[in-house]
Amino acid sequence: MNNIEPITSQMKAAEFGTSRVTDEQLVLQCQQQDARAFEILVRRHQRSVYAMLYRMAPDWREHIDDLAQEVFIRMWRNISRLRNPRAFKSWLAQIVTNLFYDECRRRPRQIRAVSMDESIWQDDGDEPTRDIEDRSAGPEELLQRNELREVVQEAMTKLPEQFRTAVVLRELNDLSYEEIATITQTELGTVKSRIARGRAKVQEMIAPYLDRDKRAA
Repeated sequence: MNNIEPITSQMKAAEFGTSRVTDEQLVLQCQQQDARAFEILVRRHQRSVYAMLYRMAPDWREHIDDLAQEVFIRMWRNISRLRNPRAFKSWLAQIVTNLFYDECRRRPRQIRAVSMDESIWQDDGDEPTRDIEDRSAGPEELLQRNELREVVQEAMTKLPEQFRTAVVLRELNDLSYEEIATITQTELGTVKSRIARGRAKVQEMIAPYLDRDKRAA
């Protein structure tokens, strides 16, 4: 393929942070059975895969390593069929989402059917946080951030799986509504509704915590 330049030296440099090979290049190399390119892709995206799994299935923490491993196995088996390497990010998110649904069907706890006409007040919700720890912050500020993160995560566990999945794909993976609709095989309007309602509910749930901090300030 003429548009694929040799990237062996670039990949080696990428491991040390001195250069960045694009996901598209790595996918094309993987499609030629390049195991080294696959290894770099895994290292690059394993954090986001783990984050998605934690957010989607907080009750399965003891199995997260196994689930992540299955994601990367499916990724290697199917990457040769990825027609648009530029769509790798949403394609990987779909693998994670499909695995999540497979596990929900396999495990005793099934996905609860939620009517979009059902009041959101009967369902608790949350959205993930993408905050990166600021090591320049003081101990008290870091403690507050960690507490808020725990409050958000606790709210996440109470959100119905369909809502949680949509919010995770939007907030954690920064996917478009259209991409989420395709991945979850859901109508676009339903996706927007679930995300909006999930966001609203998490704001409601963390409001007491934020008010407490304001009173203490």
